[in-house]
Amino acid sequence: MKKVKVRLRPIVTKVNLPTVLKTAILPGDSMESLFIATQVGEIFYIRNGDIRTFLNIGKKIIKLGSSEPGVSGRGYDERGLLGLAFHPAFTYNGLFYLHYTASGTQGPGALSDHFKPEPCHSETLNLKWTKRETHYDHIDTVEEWILQSNGQPQKRRTLLNLRRPFFNHNGVNSLNFSPETGKLVLTTGDGGAGYDPFNLSQDDMEIAGKIIEIDVNKNHVINNPPVVTRFNELPAPIQEMLTVIAKGVRNIPGISFQIYYNQYIKYIGNVGQDLVESIFSFVHYKPIPVTRLVQAYLSHIEPDQTGFINFGWRGWEGAFPTSFISGCTENPSLNEKTIAYYDEAVKTSACRLQPLTYYFHKDPRPDKFGGTSLTGVQAYMGSGIPDLTGSIVFTDLAGDVPSQPTVKGVLAYTKVRTDGKQNDFRMIETDYHFGNQTPYYVSLGTNLDQTILYLGVYGSMKVTDLNQGTVFEIVQ
Repeated sequence: MKKVKVRLRPIVTKVNLPTVLKTAILPGDSMESLFIATQVGEIFYIRNGDIRTFLNIGKKIIKLGSSEPGVSGRGYDERGLLGLAFHPAFTYNGLFYLHYTASGTQGPGALSDHFKPEPCHSETLNLKWTKRETHYDHIDTVEEWILQSNGQPQKRRTLLNLRRPFFNHNGVNSLNFSPETGKLVLTTGDGGAGYDPFNLSQDDMEIAGKIIEIDVNKNHVINNPPVVTRFNELPAPIQEMLTVIAKGVRNIPGISFQIYYNQYIKYIGNVGQDLVESIFSFVHYKPIPVTRLVQAYLSHIEPDQTGFINFGWRGWEGAFPTSFISGCTENPSLNEKTIAYYDEAVKTSACRLQPLTYYFHKDPRPDKFGGTSLTGVQAYMGSGIPDLTGSIVFTDLAGDVPSQPTVKGVLAYTKVRTDGKQNDFRMIETDYHFGNQTPYYVSLGTNLDQTILYLGVYGSMKVTDLNQGTVFEIVQ
């Protein structure tokens, strides 16, 4: 793979933490505008260099980074405005969709203690999420909005209200329309806390840890859907809107589609636990309607999962059995890796999807880096950076690069091999100097035809440290 160098061209500075970067054509317009959604609830758009406010739902969002249970007063948070998607016919119908953490929904969390599996203590491997109505962290909502003819956005309906066990792993850039099916794709996480304490990601009835398609063209008449955690708790009209593409999800920074010889390749990044960050790709899949999943559950039978995508979590972390790392008392320079869920790794070993590529949290190789957390995956089809054309570009929050004395985010790329086997990856060099600021790479986006790449950078890990964001265009 070639050595690639790019420049970062600032588009807008001093914004709050950007969670979504994508373009859309406004009704009555003929050119694309870049939309920037921030974690605190703002949505801006940039047209001809002018920055304008599209919508601000800050008052609808939970208080972020507070000293509530599960957040520890650090200012770090994984809740807020996480998803923004525009209907494929947005230019004509004005419809768009939001995924955010609702204000006033703070709960105590599902567990009072920090969780870590202990293979010698079976009870830690079989925890159940009980008393869900009171033992939860927050409620996420997915809504449909419309840009009215007077230019004012207005909420039309709520599609889902989801109760979440912990503050983290709610997804980011979590709403995207599939150009293949025309449906809204919701990519969320396993509920958080690390190691998926309740194994929600492999349970067919749990909404957590899945990739879900929503047929927004089906109009249900339920004004305020119930707050749920499981598919069988949903009213029938909402169940009929949903199909499930995949399970075994830990946490996902969106989905990207790449058309190739009249087929769509889907790219998914699954954020890792302690070992690796993984990127998966697939073309063919067989989604399962939620009504069929519920029917199988009520009939106590296993649904046919031929062609159904399983990323393997929590038994597998990318290409490796999920492990936790302990220091060696005899040799502090070494670590011991212990398989956390051996039986589950065996059970899912044959049915899981193998990753396209992955990168390690510690990597001594001179041309690689140690990752922290995958924050974006996008297909690039442009010609402006010829060496990246057809590649899959991804970002890590803060990489450990041997040749680099300071911590900063990492840009890298990989390609799909013609033989379908796993491929390696390579870092993309950038020339931008961030000064004294620690640049965390928090989001990655493209325009409509994937010919332009946008990078969201933030100068702090804390969402409560305001106005420290810059959005760049990645150029040759």
